[in-house]
Amino acid sequence: MNRVDTLRNNIIDKLLTISDGDYLAAIFRLINNTPVNEDIVKLSDEQKLMLQLSEKDIENNNFIFQNELDKADLQWLKEL
Repeated sequence: MNRVDTLRNNIIDKLLTISDGDYLAAIFRLINNTPVNEDIVKLSDEQKLMLQLSEKDIENNNFIFQNELDKADLQWLKEL
């Protein structure tokens, strides 16, 4: 992966851990007000594979709803 892909993936990983709605709203406003390059994004073979695997997981009902995940996270945090 090139530097931009790595940086983008690291940002996505961090975003997935944020639960503060105000913080996320501020990030959204920042991103939403930033001009976007309209170029087609080239996906790596690894990214394409991950998307294919995700689609198979959805087809096989192998997923967890966000609210269930949030409850599990809160329970895990209480046990720390």
